[in-house]
Amino acid sequence: MIEVTPQDTRTGSIAHIGAQPIALAAGALVVLLLSIGAITLWRAYTGTTPEPDRVVAARQLQARTAQTSEQLVEKTKGLEVTQQESIDQLQIVQDQLQTVRRQLAAQQAETRRLSEQVSGLTEAIDGLRQSFASVQGPDAPASTRNKPLRTRSRAAARHRHTGSHG
Repeated sequence: MIEVTPQDTRTGSIAHIGAQPIALAAGALVVLLLSIGAITLWRAYTGTTPEPDRVVAARQLQARTAQTSEQLVEKTKGLEVTQQESIDQLQIVQDQLQTVRRQLAAQQAETRRLSEQVSGLTEAIDGLRQSFASVQGPDAPASTRNKPLRTRSRAAARHRHTGSHG
């Protein structure tokens, strides 16, 4: 029997392992080269390469982005115009409201003034009635005192008119 020493095992396995990675690397290199060649032939045969397609897609995306940006700018300007119009209309309404408030205050002041004048005239009329009643005296008929002033003056005029002719 042959004895295997640790030293022999190491050299034999290194030789065995050393030959295998070289073959594996050579096989991987061949597969890689064949793949590159196949892709190159396929692109040459079909006439399409992904790089120009990507460039075209990027340009289309840029064009859409620019168009969308322009639309956003236009809409923003439109909103600004609308907002300014709304602000202007609100200012007009506020001015009109202030005018109406001033007119209402003036009308209320005029109403108070007229009310005070009516109260003053009512007091003056009451004073005249009392004065007229005291001038006629207590012996004057009650029916004459209760009649309106205009009716009493007509009756007095008729009485004077009939008394001087008769």
